[in-house]
Amino acid sequence: MSVVAAVDEPTSALDPELVAEVLTVMKEIADEGMTMVIVTHEFSFAADFSHRVIFLDSGSVVEEGPPAQLFKDPVHDRTRRFIS
Repeated sequence: MSVVAAVDEPTSALDPELVAEVLTVMKEIADEGMTMVIVTHEFSFAADFSHRVIFLDSGSVVEEGPPAQLFKDPVHDRTRRFIS
């Protein structure tokens, strides 16, 4: 049986020490096989940790793909503006 967790901005309003701790725990949980859907503005975490990234704007999917493609060579101008 697969377990899925949804996590919305788990690091918002945390000090930097706690951010690192929360991200470490989330990586450990994923390494144990849990699938997670995470809403985050932590780009480096999403780039290193994700298998797939979805960029949303005003509730609509603008772009989706592997993190390397989305963060390094986005297709849509809106994605490029947001990441920069």
